[in-house]
Amino acid sequence: MKNNIQESLAFLQSKGFTQPEFGIVLGTGLGQLVQHIQIEKEVNYSDIPHFPVSTVESHSGKLILGTLEGKKVVVMQGRFHLYEGYSIQEITFPIRILKALGIQKLLISNAAGAINLDYKKGDMMLIDDHINLQGGSPLAFKTVSDFGDRFVDMSAPYDAEMNKKAIAVAKENGIKLHKGVYVGVVGPQLETRAEYRYLRNIGADAVGMSTVPEVIVANHLRLPVIAVSVLTDECDPDNLKPVDIAEIIAIAGQAEPKMVTLFKGLVRN
Repeated sequence: MKNNIQESLAFLQSKGFTQPEFGIVLGTGLGQLVQHIQIEKEVNYSDIPHFPVSTVESHSGKLILGTLEGKKVVVMQGRFHLYEGYSIQEITFPIRILKALGIQKLLISNAAGAINLDYKKGDMMLIDDHINLQGGSPLAFKTVSDFGDRFVDMSAPYDAEMNKKAIAVAKENGIKLHKGVYVGVVGPQLETRAEYRYLRNIGADAVGMSTVPEVIVANHLRLPVIAVSVLTDECDPDNLKPVDIAEIIAIAGQAEPKMVTLFKGLVRN
């Protein structure tokens, strides 16, 4: 992995990707933030040595360098998932690259289903904690100690200071921002009624198929991280309706201006 990171880093630096302060990961249907960035450089994932390639239609697959609210940012427009057939180390490889490029803080977005029945479609949730049901760890490989501590503390995986600022930005802009627990599952199938009941019983407020491995690696790299979910469907096992993926992406798009406002405020502050 060390050689792969060096080769990816050298390629990106040769393309002008230097000295970003923030890394931003844009999830399903959440690409509009790019329109607010003064873009300096962009490169397709497929051109970056050792980088995975997005196979999901709603993930564009570009790495973008630019300026947002006066700060240098590098943005992943599209991410990777276990359900695409990648290993858990492969889907978190880009987080290691962002850190190697020099980012000091990481902002993550995703689309998720609302398990907490007080949360509604189109709402947003600040992730305060998570449950890993993805069947593995991105730190479970032989040479992990070359990159940081093998045994990583996860008592507070999401940065308290950034979470506090996110709540303040939401309040200033009249954005409803729930705070809750995200559970990461493998997918790509959606959950059964029994599975939704189980997830609710173990303490989850929202469910999705990403984010948890990226946050684990961020903590491994001592990289402050925040994550926000756009809640795109309501997972009520007693009134469960078939899921329309196109509708989920559409709801994410409708809620996206709130995510843009939140992330812009965080970067600015």
